[in-house]
Amino acid sequence: MALDDRGRPPQRQPRTFDELFLQEWPRVVGVAQQITHSLARSEEVAQETFLAFYRRFGDSLPERPGAWLYRAVAHGALNALRGEDRRRLREERDARLAPRSAPDPGDLVAAREEVLLVRRALLRLREPQATLLALRYGGFSYNEMAQALGLPVTQIGTRLRRAELQLRKEIDHAARR
Repeated sequence: MALDDRGRPPQRQPRTFDELFLQEWPRVVGVAQQITHSLARSEEVAQETFLAFYRRFGDSLPERPGAWLYRAVAHGALNALRGEDRRRLREERDARLAPRSAPDPGDLVAAREEVLLVRRALLRLREPQATLLALRYGGFSYNEMAQALGLPVTQIGTRLRRAELQLRKEIDHAARR
């Protein structure tokens, strides 16, 4: 039996939307979770992605439905983060204008600040770089990333390295603020 590039038996191509949903749901949620760091939010984004897919294609699946789904869920998760970031900024502004109370202990947790720092840095990346990082840390192989992004597999390593370097620069820049 032939194995795919990850050493697993290759999955057959889904013929219906239901088959596609059952086959791809875990990976689509995984990509979103790599970006949002929230299972609940990643499931919401995945649902929105599958709904958009169904509205666009129905049961007439495109040639590579997974590629469309992975790209769309990465974009959706990044948009969700942007929305959360805007909401957080609004709330912080409103909190500054509100009467002062005791500081919230949750704001003092270093781990939360680190997560926010990485999220902000990710949002400052160009969308192709952020998508590439999300796919990679979502467990995708180079071949799968190349298919999802419509790139030659020979370009993935270089683009991934550049994206990681840019993310580090953005994190360092944000940390100095």
